[in-house]
Amino acid sequence: MAIVECLSGNEYADRPLALTWGGQKLEIAAIIAQWHGPNEKGFRVQAVNGQVFELIYREVPDEWNVRPI
Repeated sequence: MAIVECLSGNEYADRPLALTWGGQKLEIAAIIAQWHGPNEKGFRVQAVNGQVFELIYREVPDEWNVRPI
């Protein structure tokens, strides 16, 4: 299970800061792309180790879907 840490301003999940993947915490080095859909927010990010992930936060059921690219 992946855990996403994010910065929240006016809304939850404004900017991802780090994620835990495979038991290892990875800081986010860059946000490559981001988008909004109905009841979701998506990010394509690059971790400090160079690995790229797609992060999608769905408001219902209040969970993150994380997959390496």
